[in-house]
Amino acid sequence: MSIHAPNIPRLVAAVVLLFFVLAAIAPNLLAPVDPLAINPTQAFSAPGPGHFLGTDESGRDIYSRIIHGARSSLLIGAAATAIGLGLALVLGTIAGFGGRWLDFGVGRVLEVLFALPGLLLALVFIALAGPGVTTTVIAVGLTSAPGYARMIRAQIIALRTSPMVEAATVLGRRRSRILLIHILPNALAPLAVLATLGLGQAILWAASLSFLGLGSPPPAPEWGTMLSAGRTYLSLAWWMTFFPGLAIVLVAAAATVLSRTMKSAGTR
Repeated sequence: MSIHAPNIPRLVAAVVLLFFVLAAIAPNLLAPVDPLAINPTQAFSAPGPGHFLGTDESGRDIYSRIIHGARSSLLIGAAATAIGLGLALVLGTIAGFGGRWLDFGVGRVLEVLFALPGLLLALVFIALAGPGVTTTVIAVGLTSAPGYARMIRAQIIALRTSPMVEAATVLGRRRSRILLIHILPNALAPLAVLATLGLGQAILWAASLSFLGLGSPPPAPEWGTMLSAGRTYLSLAWWMTFFPGLAIVLVAAAATVLSRTMKSAGTR
């Protein structure tokens, strides 16, 4: 049985995500070495048989740190995506089903948020709330919410004028019942695609904030923190930044490929 060429990227993306999900669930299964164990005599060891992806300035194994860091990076991305989608669902529902004035008010708020770059908005929030993992999660979730809210609003407006909802209105159904029974279940269908796409974006933004020193503090095995630590030794030990950066790119690209696959499957 042959595999068509267009399916190969999807299979690779699925394998990549499954690998890192397994790493997040059972990191010791893939990398039994303690990611925080230091060995100064092995500092800056190049990738080789003893250390598959090399070591950092303290002799810590890079491969083990990437595997154990998958849990932190994926949890941060998933939590931020959940916050963004939850807030977007509230704003999108109010704008799409709340009437003209509510739609106008929410729309203006979303336009203001859209006027600010997402990373800048996250930095402003962290500057007010203070750095840390929890703050990073909330900041990334808030910055992703406006885009999701506009999509959900458009979906609800389209459903609000559909024959199904018009028939329910003619039958005298209450607005709350129409919203809960007829609109929200159908409006939530595209959220799986948005969540998959948003996961990769959230991981990228969270890694960017950690790179700036606003996320997980060192020596935590978090990909963005590892990138930040490795930039000092870029000319001496390129593997300290290359492999954590590669992990971020692989997860973000795999999530994007799978989200597009889900979207194309849903439009058939």
